[in-house]
Amino acid sequence: MTPEIRPPVEVVLGLGSNRAGADGRSPRLIIGAAVGDLAGILDGVRAASVRKTRPVHVTDQPAFLNTAVAGFYRGSPRDLLCAVNAVEAEYGRDRSRERRWGERTLDIDILLFGDMVIAEDGLVIPHPRLKERAFALEPLLELFPAARDPAGGGYLRDVLEKIRLTDV
Repeated sequence: MTPEIRPPVEVVLGLGSNRAGADGRSPRLIIGAAVGDLAGILDGVRAASVRKTRPVHVTDQPAFLNTAVAGFYRGSPRDLLCAVNAVEAEYGRDRSRERRWGERTLDIDILLFGDMVIAEDGLVIPHPRLKERAFALEPLLELFPAARDPAGGGYLRDVLEKIRLTDV
């Protein structure tokens, strides 16, 4: 049987790190290396600038470095989730040993998968907390200033502006 050929879909991934790897690599080096690894999964990779951000929810931890990566993907959303989870694991991420919203060597979230809206067990796209997180919206909007929320249709820049107004 011939495998299904899918047209490429433009995706946006959010990356974050605030803990050095077991090999001593800093969060900045981990982010840079992970962007390179994602270039092997996505075509035409573009990365936003890396920014330092305050931790959210669990504040007794180091600041995060965050960025976003965009590129074209030919597989399914579930295939992409498996691929990014494998990249996280390469940098020492072990979800069974970390506290929720705590320190991590690498976190990769699927922020957008084209204009798809998905709500499955273990896979929600757009990311379920995207509209609450300036640290995810800012780099996404650096890559796509006119991005819209696939679920609601509104401009994500308007969402970011509302977050900024309440984050004083």
